Amino acid sequence: MIPQLLAMAGALWSPIDTERVDVGPGEWRPVYPPSPGEDVIPVKAFQLAVYPVTVGDYELFVEAHPEWQRGRVDGALAGDLYLSRWAGPTRAGMSSPDVPVTEVSWFAARAYCRWAGGRLPTEAEWELAGAADETRTDASRDPAFVKRILDWYSRPNPVEWPAVGQGEPNAWGAHDLHGMVWEWVDDFNASLVNVDNRDGKGADELRFCGGGAAAAATDKADYAAFLRLALRSSLEGRSTVRSLGFRCAFDAEEP
Repeated sequence: MIPQLLAMAGALWSPIDTERVDVGPGEWRPVYPPSPGEDVIPVKAFQLAVYPVTVGDYELFVEAHPEWQRGRVDGALAGDLYLSRWAGPTRAGMSSPDVPVTEVSWFAARAYCRWAGGRLPTEAEWELAGAADETRTDASRDPAFVKRILDWYSRPNPVEWPAVGQGEPNAWGAHDLHGMVWEWVDDFNASLVNVDNRDGKGADELRFCGGGAAAAATDKADYAAFLRLALRSSLEGRSTVRSLGFRCAFDAEEP
């Protein structure tokens, strides 16, 4: 049954026009190198959506593909909290259509990005884009930049997310990679980090508690990256988390 469902998830396409920016090429320093000698991993140039996918975007998607509406999605593809805060199957009922969509599973996020003509970014691509501040493509070792990220990790979720794109874009031109919601990556479960979930903590609680632990970290830059890897490793493909959204990536256009 699962292979057929996955095939359905990958068979979607839409002419939706996603605003995007060019990112890379560059290099990513993973917290845990995949093998000895791979401390730095090259990342090819790609394109990334300027904004996270919004509830307005996702409303269009579920209208076009009812199989992804709340109440119709197979349980193997999305958990019980899938779009649970929406007012109805096709309407979010938020105060603005420009807030980021959350409570969307990895399967649903992949289906949306395929519908939009793209894909989810890889972990290396997301981390390369996310290393940029407003003026530098790599600010990952700047204590002030890292502190801003860790301060966000320590804050509880708002009652409703703000609209995307309110702050300054980063050096690549992307908005809200930090300070908004966590975001799915395509290879979220390929990380070498293993989170022990026997205490029953979910991803939202990991986010809230992680900031306190970050304050005591010796290398705060590495610890911020570790927190992202730890959260990703706590997820399953069907996970639906209130603080977790996504944006799409696209292969670089041929010259």
